Amino acid sequence: GFEVVDELARRAGAAFESAPVNALVARIRMAGSSEPVLLAKPLTFMNASGEAVGGLMRYFKIEPAGVLVVVDEVQLPLGRMRARPRGSAGGHNGLKSLVTHIGQDFPRLRLGVGRGDARRDLADHVLSRFDGSEAAEAEAMAARAADAAELFIAGGIDAVMNRFNAPDDADGR
Repeated sequence: GFEVVDELARRAGAAFESAPVNALVARIRMAGSSEPVLLAKPLTFMNASGEAVGGLMRYFKIEPAGVLVVVDEVQLPLGRMRARPRGSAGGHNGLKSLVTHIGQDFPRLRLGVGRGDARRDLADHVLSRFDGSEAAEAEAMAARAADAAELFIAGGIDAVMNRFNAPDDADGR
């Protein structure tokens, strides 16, 4: 998720700064949005990210439907993305924290990171950097996810689902 918001900030020429909660934020202007867009990187552990996101939403008076949460997903193969308008945490600890703090009615974009080597601890896989060919695939996915976030701002979650959820579509992978 951080790589996606970093890409969005890079595209807009924006820098991150301290926020009124335990997070970094960058404000950007995007086509399709009459208001500035807030990019956020919670500084909590992933399992407590709902605290930071909920605090930002209250401070900036943002409704859940106006937030796109970007998370890694081990249940999806590397490079695959899936957008949804709402839902359960599905076993994802970061999403559990968000559901606890803001409810489950927020759009989310899950980025497939796969399960990695079965002999390796799953937490180690999720927390480590990709290497070799996986790094290139992960970087391409982050760029597509940034495209999806821009589409979310301009056209909403339905437009994102229509473009990026189809498995046979080059954009959806």
